[in-house]
Amino acid sequence: MQEIIRQLDEKRAAARLGGGERRIQSQHAKGKLTARERLEVLLDEGSFEEWDMFVEHRCHDFGMAEQSTPGDGVITGFGTIDSRPVFVFSQDFTVFGGSLSEAHAEKICKVMDQAMKVGAPVIGLNDSGGARIQEGVASLGGYAEVFQRNVLASGVIPQVSMIMGPCAGGAVYSPSMTDFIFMVRDTSYMFVTGPEVVKTVTHEEVTHEQLGGASTHSTRSGVADAAFDNDIEALLMLRRFVGFLPSSNRERAPLRATEDPVERAEISLDTLVPANPNRPYDMKELIEKIVDEGEFFELQPEYAGNIVIGLARMDGHTVGIVANQPMVLAGCLDIASSIKAARFVRFCDCFNIPIVTFVDVPGFLPGTAQEYGGIIKHGAKLLFAYAEATVPKVTVITRKAYGGAYDVMSSKHLRGDANFAWPSAEIAVMGPKGAVEIIFRQDAGDPEKIAARTEEYRRKFANPFVAAQRGYIDDVIMPRHTRARICRSLAMLRTKQVANPWKKHGNIPL
Repeated sequence: MQEIIRQLDEKRAAARLGGGERRIQSQHAKGKLTARERLEVLLDEGSFEEWDMFVEHRCHDFGMAEQSTPGDGVITGFGTIDSRPVFVFSQDFTVFGGSLSEAHAEKICKVMDQAMKVGAPVIGLNDSGGARIQEGVASLGGYAEVFQRNVLASGVIPQVSMIMGPCAGGAVYSPSMTDFIFMVRDTSYMFVTGPEVVKTVTHEEVTHEQLGGASTHSTRSGVADAAFDNDIEALLMLRRFVGFLPSSNRERAPLRATEDPVERAEISLDTLVPANPNRPYDMKELIEKIVDEGEFFELQPEYAGNIVIGLARMDGHTVGIVANQPMVLAGCLDIASSIKAARFVRFCDCFNIPIVTFVDVPGFLPGTAQEYGGIIKHGAKLLFAYAEATVPKVTVITRKAYGGAYDVMSSKHLRGDANFAWPSAEIAVMGPKGAVEIIFRQDAGDPEKIAARTEEYRRKFANPFVAAQRGYIDDVIMPRHTRARICRSLAMLRTKQVANPWKKHGNIPL
């Protein structure tokens, strides 16, 4: 018995040491935590239960039989964040560069399968050189097994990927199918083919950071939902983020008690929208002034800035926020913003998170670049997402809601539950000047007539009352009462029940 205990202690010590002190020091020298240190920061103290600590690879080729480390380069198990269960895997770059073997993949698949059974989020801390080349097709098969589980878990349990080192080749496709991807600046990167291959094939010279670093994916490609400065910040923000999410699609997000009164009036909102309809204002100011304690977890803040998305709480309940941003492209919808918002709306609908939409949209962005890029289909993604969503939907039109973009942004016609407008709202087919120039084109050469017609059109149509007369707007509200009206509506909608017709799945315009 003593001998077995001694062997157990030795194996545990070897597993905890990973690739050895030298490689651990190398990891620290790069400004990165080890796989185990990351789990200590992410999870509640003492809550981690490790699985498969003693698993080792089964490869005998290329001298691999003599190289083996308990755990095989990934730490898996479950623990808690704020006392709520989560399943985790943390790849260990100190062991074979965190590369994925058949056994490594089996460990990840096991925790994903269990997470599905019990209904708990899966969090992956990715730090891997890719497939383990020595294992050939077995490692590729391992990736495919993980991919299959990503697809089965989609919409059932939240899946979050934190990229904390390299993530290349086939390794990128598992994070890409999860709900959210976060990255760490300067130490993480993602790409399908590396700089060397790019140079060989296209003769472009590019660094790892330029090709697939956190800044690239959080500002240019939109692959990453946020980028953080270091491992500690990333993991602490991930803890905060998980607090907004439900454990599965069978549950609601946790209720957090708040001392922020539901009926709180915010008088400053009465003057938020400028008198000049062409002047911008910051929609984030509105969001932060009406959500609980001003806490708003924005997603993709540096990408497609003409639309704002993120999670907040109202009356202690998690809500998804979607808002046009007049500060960027006047709040127009374009390809990038449509895709960004559509995916977020679908996530909220998957996980029973009510959607609050703030509208100030002059239309879709015109131009050949948009048309050639497929704005018709990409804009339809957002339309499809809102129309398909069955969660509570509350919409507030703050200023412009023109043309097809009015329809798309959670209008009453797309089963919006509570649709409000501020007195400053302008709901019309298009802006007054453009409308008049079309309707009265015979007066185009007379600036005075056009100006008079424009003012007449503005008085008749550029206001919320025509829509209100038809019941497309439930009420015209004072901006200061926005928080109270939204909270009351959400409380009323908590028992909402509506279902789409039975189908295997819809065919969203991808």
